[in-house]
Amino acid sequence: MLYEMRNHLGVAMQRLIFVNRFFFPDHSATSQILSDLAFHLAAGPKEVHVITSRLLYDNPQAILPEQETIRGVRVHRLATTRFGRKALLGRGLDYLSFYASLRMALLDLARAGDIIIAKTDPPLVSIPAMSAARQRGAHLVNWLQDLYPEVAQELHVPYIRGPLGNGLKLLRNTSLRRAAINVTVGEIMAAKVKAAAGADTKVLVVPNWTDDDDIVPVPPADNALRREWQLEDKFVIGYSGNLGRAHEFDTVLKAAIRLRDHPQIVFVFIGGGHSFEELMRRAEELHIGTSFRFMPYQDRSQLKYSLGVPDVHLLSLQPELEGLIVPSKFYGIAAAGKPMIAVIARDGEFAPLIERHRCGLVIEPGQAQMLADAIVKLERDNAVRVSMGRSARTMLEAKFTRRGALERWRSILDRIPMAAT
Repeated sequence: MLYEMRNHLGVAMQRLIFVNRFFFPDHSATSQILSDLAFHLAAGPKEVHVITSRLLYDNPQAILPEQETIRGVRVHRLATTRFGRKALLGRGLDYLSFYASLRMALLDLARAGDIIIAKTDPPLVSIPAMSAARQRGAHLVNWLQDLYPEVAQELHVPYIRGPLGNGLKLLRNTSLRRAAINVTVGEIMAAKVKAAAGADTKVLVVPNWTDDDDIVPVPPADNALRREWQLEDKFVIGYSGNLGRAHEFDTVLKAAIRLRDHPQIVFVFIGGGHSFEELMRRAEELHIGTSFRFMPYQDRSQLKYSLGVPDVHLLSLQPELEGLIVPSKFYGIAAAGKPMIAVIARDGEFAPLIERHRCGLVIEPGQAQMLADAIVKLERDNAVRVSMGRSARTMLEAKFTRRGALERWRSILDRIPMAAT
């Protein structure tokens, strides 16, 4: 029988049930953000559950325990296929197997008045979550990290631009309208949700975050990773995190070609993703492989050092995906007190912030010479780099702290009543 928490009057308490394909100890961004929030809420009076998979983001062969309690959070892990992220077909089968198990798990766990918080991995998980919430009289909260099927349509995934995509969009929009609240991670995304699902759709914006208590500026001389990776005499342009189909890197490659006569400038990519190996291959084909270093994902305990390795960070997003995806690596860069060069659209989510707070430079995709010139300029002007890095950290502390985001989430969930409407 499922554990049931009751208050001092013997009345069953409202429970929170998060749904996402990855959770602690997985290190992916979506997992870390969810884990932060779930652990934060479990430290209070709420009973917190997470329904997730038994996989790790970068290791589909990993098998995590089916049931366990971690820091007060009750974790329910579903059995799924484990093809991984390299091929679209295999990833799709992983999604389908998660959907197949999820609805039964929600029907088994949820009861009237509970809050089901559905993230967006796998995509469109709000649809089975909506169905289970209606059957059990629970509330649905959609936590939108991205918008599908629009992302798949923009990335030209086969068959999604036709009737299938339109049908999925109709179902997704129904789940948005029927939710108690939809939480997006950016203002442009919020506007797109209202445009798609209707102006009356309830939408709030809570930006993502990073561990700004642990991730703090680390002077290069105190950074053991910089020494271990033999970068002490280099000017490092860094990229940290997932490098996927949504991220633009042609401009970086073309800029690196223009900088081949600057051997002190190196591009260090830390992480993984669909395009990681493609970037490695293309750098070699273009005979600029010596300008690039590739490192695996770093443990969360090492993030303040890995984020501290670059002198300047890169931020990247395909322009057509603005408002459909919001790169959360922005917050880690700012926490580390590093300047950033953002290869993004000027009318997107982050370009106005970067320019307003003077914490970096914005280069539109395709402007390789401008990117190369910006890198050389920043290499030569340490004072500007230091000023931008300080401004980035100041901006984060004023607008994007983890504590502020977690408390905003607590306030949102506390306002949802026990009885479903």
